[in-house]
Amino acid sequence: MSAYRDEDPRIQGIKTKIRVVPNFPKPGIMFQDITTLLLDPKAFKDTIDLFVERYKGKNISVVAGIEARGFIFGPPIALAIGAKFVPLRKPRKLPGEVISEEYILEYGRDCLEMHVGAVEPGERALVVDDLIATGGTLCAAMNLLGSWTFKRQAIVCTCRVPIIVAELQMIQLACNG
Repeated sequence: MSAYRDEDPRIQGIKTKIRVVPNFPKPGIMFQDITTLLLDPKAFKDTIDLFVERYKGKNISVVAGIEARGFIFGPPIALAIGAKFVPLRKPRKLPGEVISEEYILEYGRDCLEMHVGAVEPGERALVVDDLIATGGTLCAAMNLLGSWTFKRQAIVCTCRVPIIVAELQMIQLACNG
């Protein structure tokens, strides 16, 4: 049995722990609340284990977590697969020199920042986020990791990234930066 297919019994258990909050943060949005998942140690561990099983041994050297929920799932995944963790943060949250990437949300605009030099040439990056709506956040993260701007010398060696979605299906998405 594959660890990341709907047939895996852990998937259904995880699904039941995610609460849907209608009209948050604004009307029409169905917010996927993972705080209820985090209250269940087994469901939280199963979530991390599914990602570790899928990406361990794939030569990933960087796990980049998108603020804020990517900070919850990204570090334990990074530790378990032997990679470093790189936070991708909202503007003005990181000290020192950063590079930025703006993107469009389903309910506005935002920006992600990353420390200059956090990713080195030739590293394979895995991006962890909690859901996908428009794909803007994910594409901004991939553009940051693969950008040659601001004197950065880093590339993204893979454009396939995992997303934790409400249905907790492990999907792949490619963005052109």
